[in-house]
Amino acid sequence: MTVDLSTLHPGASFNFSQHLMGINAKRSQKTAFIDDQGKMSYGELDQAIRSMAQGLLDLGLEREDRVLLLMHDCNDWPVSFLGAIYAGIVPVAVNTLLTADDYAYMLAHSAAKAALVSEALLPTLQAALSQGQHQVRQIVVSTPAAAAPSGTQRLADLLKAPGLSRPADTAADEIAFWLYSSGSTGKPKGTVHTQLNPFWTAELYGKGVLALKESDICFSAAKLFFAYGLGNGLSFPLSVGATVVLMAERPTPDAVFKRWKAEKTTVFFGAPTGYAGMLASPNLPSRSEVALRMCSSAGEALPAELGERFTKHYGVEIVDGIGSTEMLHIFLSNIPGRIRYGTTGWPVAGYQIELRDESGNPVKKGEVGDLFISGPSAALMYWNNREKSNETFRGAWTKSGDKYVENEDGTFTYAGRSDDMLKVSGIYVSPFEVEATLMQHPAILEAAVIGVEDHEGLIKTKAFVVVKPGQSVQEAEIKSFVKDRLAPYKYPRMIELIAELPKTATGKIQRFKLRELERNRGSVQ
Repeated sequence: MTVDLSTLHPGASFNFSQHLMGINAKRSQKTAFIDDQGKMSYGELDQAIRSMAQGLLDLGLEREDRVLLLMHDCNDWPVSFLGAIYAGIVPVAVNTLLTADDYAYMLAHSAAKAALVSEALLPTLQAALSQGQHQVRQIVVSTPAAAAPSGTQRLADLLKAPGLSRPADTAADEIAFWLYSSGSTGKPKGTVHTQLNPFWTAELYGKGVLALKESDICFSAAKLFFAYGLGNGLSFPLSVGATVVLMAERPTPDAVFKRWKAEKTTVFFGAPTGYAGMLASPNLPSRSEVALRMCSSAGEALPAELGERFTKHYGVEIVDGIGSTEMLHIFLSNIPGRIRYGTTGWPVAGYQIELRDESGNPVKKGEVGDLFISGPSAALMYWNNREKSNETFRGAWTKSGDKYVENEDGTFTYAGRSDDMLKVSGIYVSPFEVEATLMQHPAILEAAVIGVEDHEGLIKTKAFVVVKPGQSVQEAEIKSFVKDRLAPYKYPRMIELIAELPKTATGKIQRFKLRELERNRGSVQ
């Protein structure tokens, strides 16, 4: 099934789920997904999407209602996501690594009418629901058990519904789904995407740059709730009829190696932190043990040395690029067969890139500027947040919050964040949120958090802590304190006790001086 691009104007009828189902209508026997429990063919996926759509409608959900999707990667995830979209219901896919307080905020902010959740995450969801600020009427649990936990329904029982024969007659620019993006205040932003946005990322990047094939077996360490993972593990492979490997557990090196070898993965999608961990592992498979033909990296800048070492070991390129939740996937990328390690490559065809100074004027090659992107996959807005929407979405252009330099060969090199936000293991972390949590400790007077490079060139969080007079505290205690109160990936990996923090005359912490201190230490070493 092909789409006539000339018909895809904003008001045109287009349902992304129907689009994928049409593409794969003749592949009913081919494997679409392989999760920890087994395989699902394209034919089974088609029927499950239709049944999920009808099952959600049978719960009393209506067109444009929102449902929270809090689920580990498994075959039920794409069924839930695509089933909701097929019915014109809006899935709100959220990070599985957050706290009950985070989910309580998202439930209230999104006004979700139902929640689809993995059984292992149900206690955290219930803790969020107990805070009371929500409109959830139904909880549907993905569980292998024959009976649903008390007060919930089994997702498997929804799939017993007769399939919805026709999709909702959605428009190309109609709201299809949300993803949450972290903000500088620590409050997540509901990023609203249309039916057509994942179509464009699949066409322009999945096909246009990566050239994925029907014969590929795709496996993404980045989970489906990430914009990066959603393309890697759903819209890209399903747009060409490829097979996807899904994994519920954390993408440790050994877990990744297991899928590489057992499922003969041909295309792997990861992040620099993961590649560094794999290369350092004593269990790193040999070239002859794997079937990799290409790898992708995003989430943070890939250090050149990491890419070069990986390619030397496997004879396979890592195609490094940058994307964002707001643009849904990668818009600036290296190109297979034309890799420039140490750079983020060239603009992806279909996207325009501009680097601008603080006045909004274009900068010259070789000068640092704020990265702006224009392209067809941009989100509509941040839900109920006009201030941040206006700051980010500027007509046809989206401000990324990253700083870049354009090189003479047309490639772009990362130059840091435009604000104090940190990107650790591909996930944004607000230093302000971590600092506020540190200062809840009874022995801590003040704290400042910055990002520092480790020996692999990857960003890790470091906290400078001022202890109250007469008090003492150990590094391990501080780390444990933060881990108990925030999502695990947010705790500072390094702690330094310091007599006082550098500040302005008005008392504002000067984090740039702490960053300079770390850089000077590095140059001395």
